[in-house]
Amino acid sequence: MTSSTNGAMAPTETSRVRTPKQSSNGAGIPQPRAQPLQIVWRNVVFMTLLHIGAVYGLVLIPHAHTYTTVWAIFLHYFSGVLGITAGAHRLWTHRSYKARLPLRVVMAAANSVAFQNHIHEWSRDHRCHHKYSETDADPHNASRGFFFSHCGWLLLRKHPDVKAKGKLIDMTDLAADPVVRFQKRYYLASVLLLCFALPTAVPILAWQESLRNAFFIAVVSRYVLTLNVTWLVNSAAHLWGNRPYDRSIHPAENGFVSAMAGGEGWHNYHHTFPFDYATGELGWRINMTTVFIDAMAWTGLAYDLRTASPNVVRARALRTGDGTWKGEHAH
Repeated sequence: MTSSTNGAMAPTETSRVRTPKQSSNGAGIPQPRAQPLQIVWRNVVFMTLLHIGAVYGLVLIPHAHTYTTVWAIFLHYFSGVLGITAGAHRLWTHRSYKARLPLRVVMAAANSVAFQNHIHEWSRDHRCHHKYSETDADPHNASRGFFFSHCGWLLLRKHPDVKAKGKLIDMTDLAADPVVRFQKRYYLASVLLLCFALPTAVPILAWQESLRNAFFIAVVSRYVLTLNVTWLVNSAAHLWGNRPYDRSIHPAENGFVSAMAGGEGWHNYHHTFPFDYATGELGWRINMTTVFIDAMAWTGLAYDLRTASPNVVRARALRTGDGTWKGEHAH
């Protein structure tokens, strides 16, 4: 996705940060000059223990109530679709549609269940990612490889360009949203309650699950699954797939990532048309988040859905695509 900030709108035009001289990886994609690594060992230890705990949670599933696994799956989709993809991403970062107060409150709560930074910080980093995509100012720059863009960026100190350019991102629209302000102010308390305490308590109280099973399955394994699904959008969807709309950028169309991440894998389309609420040309196909937003629009809780017209999509695909566009528009 390419961008510049336009008032309260999310980034939409390409901006590039001056970076050190780059070398090629042999495939024509420039690689940034290596930067000194500053490892955040606290994060390394936390993520390592978290993933070990997630594997342990998977081992416990055969010994737990079926309802506990169902509860974990529900929380995964609730936090991932409402909290991240429909909420922090498509609504608050890109302003691709508008949502009434009750829906914003529910999505903010779901975002705390997801525990991937509060809405304001998540949206700022993502706007920075779009505005300076694949440069040193991109928080999860895919030019630095799969591991870095997947989770390595969370294990290292931010590049100085990320900090400098992040301060310039216009966030006045989110600062004016009382729901975003409230969640930011009480974020730690909301995470402790909604990501950890409540998901553990429900299985124990509702169907007498053990504390061990409830915590490791409904909290740890579920949380790690949601994290990795979100990370796949930053890593796999920036590396593998075709580029029918813009062949010059890293983001690609990746059906596997879309299936895993509620429709977020149609990434070449999304970075070409970041204002489109559906983030893809195929409508409801492999796009659970678009189904949810359309359902909310039907109820009146979501409105002013923005989308790219078929003529605009066609013209762009023919002009800058890699030749794989099939001419199908399904909004």
